[in-house]
This record gives sequence, C-alpha cells and structure tokens, in this order.
Amino acid sequence: MLGKLVLLRHGQSTWNELNLFTGWHDVPLSAQGEREAADAGQVMKAAGLTFDVAHSSLLTRACMTCHLALNEMGQVWLPVERHWKWNERHYGALQGLDKKATTEKHGEAQTTAWRRSFDIPPPPVDTSSPEHPVNDPRYRFIDPKVLPATECLKDVVARVVPHFMETVVPQLRNGMNVLVAAHGNSLRALVMSLEGIAEADIAGLNIPTGVPRLYSLSDSLDVNDVSYLGDQEKIRVAIEGVANQAKAK
Repeated sequence: MLGKLVLLRHGQSTWNELNLFTGWHDVPLSAQGEREAADAGQVMKAAGLTFDVAHSSLLTRACMTCHLALNEMGQVWLPVERHWKWNERHYGALQGLDKKATTEKHGEAQTTAWRRSFDIPPPPVDTSSPEHPVNDPRYRFIDPKVLPATECLKDVVARVVPHFMETVVPQLRNGMNVLVAAHGNSLRALVMSLEGIAEADIAGLNIPTGVPRLYSLSDSLDVNDVSYLGDQEKIRVAIEGVANQAKAK
C-alpha cells in the first residue's frame, strides 16, 4: 500500500505580501507566512499524520515552511531532501515587478497568460542579471545550461514530474508518508500530472499558501482521494485571493 502524500505550498512570503512576482528570487516568510506554516503543522498533527521523509526546494520560504510545520508536529528531526527542481517557476524579467502594475501596463490577458497559461513564458533575463540563477551560489554545482532564464508551466512540469517519479514515488511505494513543501507553480505542475488536469484547464488551478493537500494514491498512482486539510471556508477565500492577485483595481 502506498504511503500518504501531502503537498504544502510555502506560507506567505514578504513578496507575496507586497504582491510581487517572486519566482527564483529568494525572500523570507512574512510574519503571516510563519503563522501559516506553523498552523499547517498543527492541522496535519490534528489529522493524525506523521511523515517518514520530507522534500523541499532550495528557496528559503519553502525550507522554513517545511521546518516550521514539522516543528509543530514534533518531527523537526525528519530527513529533508532539498532540490532545485522543486523551485518555483522562474518568472524571467517579471521577477520583482508588482502584479497589478504589470496588468495595468500589459493588460489582463497578457499578464494572465504569463501567470497561468501552460506554455507562454515571460520575457527572459540574460546571464548578467542578478535574477539569473547562474549568479546565485546555491546553484554553483549545477550545469548552467539547465538553469532557466524564464519558464512557463510546461517547463516546470518537465522538471518536477520526472523528479517526483525518481525520488518521491519509490518512497511512497515503500509505504513511506511524504511531505513536499514547495511553491504555487511547482505544485501546480505536479497536481496537473497527478489529477490529469488538461492544459486548457490548468489556468483555473490556484493553490493557497500554507494549506496541506492530502493525497491517497493507488498502486498505479491514480488518485483515490484528495482534499485540503483545515477550515474549508477559509481555504475557499484563500484560493480566491490567489486568483485575484493580478487583477487591476
């Protein structure tokens, strides 16, 4: 029998709070984000969950969310496997820009395409930009050719899903319960694959910060059951908030 899988988007970051495109830019959790991460741990503990291993990206907001949630569960000692393939999608030249101001400048249709479409990436940055990962020491041992200057969701699927199959699936097949603390788009990429969401429908998937998403999977990785854990009305409001981030006032 496969172990349980929980996907957890990091708590609100300081750039989420400012409504900026963040991508691979490394920012900390906001005070609210720290509370969300701790609350997620409490919710998972109340649901009777325990984990055997955790995964996170190399970005601080995901690392800290994982740590704070596990701390609330009394499992801060848990082995954590960190990898850049769980990183948020790279937003290219949009990183650091205000989402609503970008909508006002480029129009809602173009901004929505950059944010939520499957195969339309934002404009790239070049390797001289501080926003290019070749200039970040955490990626110094990675072949620069595979580091992105921009990404669409299709690109994120291409790195996240194989990594999930290679690392997480064998653990699930060994009966291990697995926590993945990552990002809105890296998790959207995985959810798209797990739940068979079509390219035409993926724009409508919005994942709230700090809310555990629990999966029960069959041996063939079909979804037997999936649900967000916690107050369902608060979760609904949070999902609407993600959907409305880039809408012009």
